[in-house]
Amino acid sequence: MKYVATIGSFDGVHRGHQCLLQQVRSLADERGLKAMAITFAVSPKQVLGSNDVVLLNSAEERLTLLRQAGMDEVPMLEFTHEMAAMSARDFMSQVLREQLGVQVLVIGYDHRFGRGRTDGFDDYVRYGHELGIEVVRGEACVERGEAVSSTRIRTCIAEGRVSEASHLLGYNYKLCGTVVGGYKVGRKMGFPTANIHVKEGEKMLPADGVYAVFVRIDADGESKHVGMLNIGHRPTVNNGRERSIEVHILDFEGDLYGKSLCVEFVERLREERTFDSLDALMAQLEADKERVSRLKCL
Repeated sequence: MKYVATIGSFDGVHRGHQCLLQQVRSLADERGLKAMAITFAVSPKQVLGSNDVVLLNSAEERLTLLRQAGMDEVPMLEFTHEMAAMSARDFMSQVLREQLGVQVLVIGYDHRFGRGRTDGFDDYVRYGHELGIEVVRGEACVERGEAVSSTRIRTCIAEGRVSEASHLLGYNYKLCGTVVGGYKVGRKMGFPTANIHVKEGEKMLPADGVYAVFVRIDADGESKHVGMLNIGHRPTVNNGRERSIEVHILDFEGDLYGKSLCVEFVERLREERTFDSLDALMAQLEADKERVSRLKCL
């Protein structure tokens, strides 16, 4: 089987990636070939020793999104130090042509690969002529005069601008995890919360604050619930400095301990702050709930 392929980490599988994948899909259909997105099971940065890697997707999420984007095959390569030491030409010959059957390679507008990432698009074209691989430059997806990138989206999330991040992603940014025990302070105030332990330690958390969210119970459940979520240190109730993720699901009753939840971020309501009393906190929570309840009509 022969393929039109592209390659990258595809963290986020955002609108820029989706634009590139659409080009791969269209070209594959024109040539009567299959479409392939080649990615890595573990981020190359992690393998090469970076200690500050934060991700927009788990490997499983990334695989699902790439398939939803119309890819027939999504090989997830094991990135090793040996692979990092390969020249771009050797990688194209040994991995792309011989191992994966790539006939046409679509290169992202700013993507580089191979030892030291020193080669550029013109080099890939030259190697392709020698190896029988057609190399095509992908078009950039520009939003408000700036290319859509994983770095740009991470900045939005780090600053709590989750609605902007979701716009650039093309879907709501989400976190998934397991409900664990908490301090049960919210229950005493009439706002019972589910404390979420995020499964993927490298997945990026938005800035501390209160957010309007959609919640899926059992992670992949079909029905969405409306919720209000707090990320932070709960300064008013003085539960210590451990950062927590707690979600109150509107109009829901039931035991969630041990269940899997996925929360989709819709918008940030406010920063986390210290209130003068629990009564003041409860009044603010009621105001937050009123704002979040309007999501029901969306």
